[in-house]
Amino acid sequence: TIAIPSYQQYTKRARFAEVISATGVFKTAVSIALQEGATLSTLSNGVSGIPAEPTPTKNLGSIKVVKGVITATGSDLVGRATYILTPTADGSAWTMSGTCKQNGWCND
Repeated sequence: TIAIPSYQQYTKRARFAEVISATGVFKTAVSIALQEGATLSTLSNGVSGIPAEPTPTKNLGSIKVVKGVITATGSDLVGRATYILTPTADGSAWTMSGTCKQNGWCND
């Protein structure tokens, strides 16, 4: 009875790794846009080289960029957990938050 919840948690964490990985290209695009002079308030999906919102997958629900903040949401298979990345004004550093921290699926 102890092994089953542990396995389920492991499986969700592995699934959520796809969500985290998918944000890489968005993070790079936001950083480059900021370093090239764009302001946070203008950065969203499809603007200043930031990719459009991707098509959902089995594990990824969505990735939205609003004012430079990247919010990735997992699918129902990972309980719609979120992974939120907030850049500094120049894009050189990021703060991570979201329900994935509470679940132990992402680290600072």
